[in-house]
Amino acid sequence: MSVSESTALRYRQSDPDVRLMLRVKNDDAAAYEELLRKYHPRLVRLLRAMGPRADMAEDLAQETFMRVWRARERYEPGAKFSTWLFTIAANVARNATRSQGRRQEVNEVDAPTGGDGSQAVGIVTATALEASGLMPSRVVEGVERGDIVLHAVKTLGERQRTALMLSRFENLSYAEIAETMGLTTKAVKSLLSRARVNLRELLQPYIEAGTVPKTGDENE
Repeated sequence: MSVSESTALRYRQSDPDVRLMLRVKNDDAAAYEELLRKYHPRLVRLLRAMGPRADMAEDLAQETFMRVWRARERYEPGAKFSTWLFTIAANVARNATRSQGRRQEVNEVDAPTGGDGSQAVGIVTATALEASGLMPSRVVEGVERGDIVLHAVKTLGERQRTALMLSRFENLSYAEIAETMGLTTKAVKSLLSRARVNLRELLQPYIEAGTVPKTGDENE
């Protein structure tokens, strides 16, 4: 879809990352490296929750940026750069999930061990608990709680999980999430509402008594 000149001008003026991407469009490798440094850690953390397996996040982030480079000549600034990037990442995660047969078993979720992985699960944990409106009534070691909550997030339907993480993790607006996912804002609001309800149901036994949430795909 063609982008109007007024829209392109608005995003060029308001988003410094759009300006970097326009340099990438002209084969500026330094601008590409700058975007990679800025967004790669965020993509890895995000794709730990959006992708089919946590240990695939690094590869999926690399695939996302490979697509960015391959698409550079066709790039038009019709949205914030982050919205455009997360659209590509969501497609990469969706394709990977389909190729993995949409397996969601507990033993497919790798418990993180230190470094950026621990930070990622900490963010996912806080996101899920905040979104569900629940707070733990007992003190649990961070890794254990993070692992359990990550399991719960992974049981959400693909679209619920993606909408939730884009909203709570990347702070995208309803309109930006809708653009990223190819949905209406009304559909995004409905997805987020159902995601919160499902997380509450999944996490309630754990919050109250320390029971590991049930697993299995939830309806979209």
